[in-house]
Amino acid sequence: MASKHPLYRQIQQGESKTLEFKRQLPKGNSLAKTLVAFANTAGGKLVIGVDDKRTLRGLADNDLFELKDQIASIIYERCSPTLLPEIYIENINHVELLVIEVFRGSSLPYYTKQKGKKRACYIRLGATNRLAGQEKILELELQRRNMSFDEQIDYEVTLEQLDLSPIVERFHQMHKQLDQQQLLNLKLIKKDNNKLWPTIGLLILLGYYEHVEIKCSRFKGKTMAVFLDKKEYTGDLFSQLEQAELFIKNHLHLKAEILGLQRTDTFEIPIPAIREALLNAVMHRDYSNRGRDIKIGIYDDILNIVSPGGLPNGLTMEDVRKGRSEIRNIVIARVFKQLELVEQWGSGIARIEQYCADAKVALPKFSESGDFIDWEFPRIKQEVDESEGINEGINEGINEGINEGINIPDNIQLVLDAIKAHPHLSAPKLAEQLNFSVATVERHIMWLKKHQIINRIGSKKTGNWVVCK
Repeated sequence: MASKHPLYRQIQQGESKTLEFKRQLPKGNSLAKTLVAFANTAGGKLVIGVDDKRTLRGLADNDLFELKDQIASIIYERCSPTLLPEIYIENINHVELLVIEVFRGSSLPYYTKQKGKKRACYIRLGATNRLAGQEKILELELQRRNMSFDEQIDYEVTLEQLDLSPIVERFHQMHKQLDQQQLLNLKLIKKDNNKLWPTIGLLILLGYYEHVEIKCSRFKGKTMAVFLDKKEYTGDLFSQLEQAELFIKNHLHLKAEILGLQRTDTFEIPIPAIREALLNAVMHRDYSNRGRDIKIGIYDDILNIVSPGGLPNGLTMEDVRKGRSEIRNIVIARVFKQLELVEQWGSGIARIEQYCADAKVALPKFSESGDFIDWEFPRIKQEVDESEGINEGINEGINEGINEGINIPDNIQLVLDAIKAHPHLSAPKLAEQLNFSVATVERHIMWLKKHQIINRIGSKKTGNWVVCK
């Protein structure tokens, strides 16, 4: 039966990153664009003999051998470097279809000869062919040489300009040393003409570039129409991850369980699953495009984490589901591995789903949407209306007992005392005064705000703290 044929099932799912179908053989330029785009992305099949309604029409009275010769001529005349696709017939329920199957090429980037590489290099985004920008062309050229974007030297920045303490501190916390040789081994720095230079990976980890940031928003309802809270986190990647996680925690509900005499509070979405998704977003995003950043949106019904850049190096969703891993940012990945932020390559999705399954909550949806990776974590429906300020982002249980007095941990008390003495100081200034990291102070401030002990009046720069109790 036709319905059991693998190609038939693919056609019924519609055109995609790796599949396109046409009623008749496209004209020369159109055919060349599609084949080049497949070769630059994840490979794919162009199926001739299927109409727009996914009905199998076949090849009519076309001579198969003549079609093959015509395709070969178009590829030779219009595609560069040379493509070697497989051209064959698939017979589905007595209907003959012509399939042109292109595999991801090793001579990247591919382009059409008429306009040349800079003006006619195409990639596949979803079910469409898109002209590749200069950043994408550079990435394809690096892939041909088995190099990643973050391994490149940035000659506009000198090593002497940089404060390496955020990275050195993280290695110190893991009881690991980060000396010059280790910096070279991890490709955080490279030597050129007897001078040491920072790599793009080092600058990304330090948050040196403006586009290396995470934007977090809490929206009212299920759309982006109204903001309830909004934060933009910059600085080193480690601090960004911590701050983004704190933002998410601050806007998720807690549920309380009584086990014997012990009460346990857990978040509606397991934090290890969220942390894994954040790590993946930071580690695998496309940093070559300086106009985009990671966005986190919290709605009434979902937590959404969107990372710029589709699946790297020709991966498909099917590949990822099978555990195949391709590292887009080798320097960042190595550092994360050294710091034990990453356990095993290719196991992130399985771990996230397992965390959710263990917590008995709905599994998240992972998808490639155009040139973005998208995570959607379903939220547990609440009876309380957050938009009216009741239980806004924090489950009522977390504030239970506030009026009866709170046992403030010693390290958080230090931050509270500093705020009382200097209510005008920002979190970075408080961190400097206390000799704490900014991330630590932010975390303690979040705890104090969560327990309604302090509040911020005015902006970050010109406002001041008010001690409520």
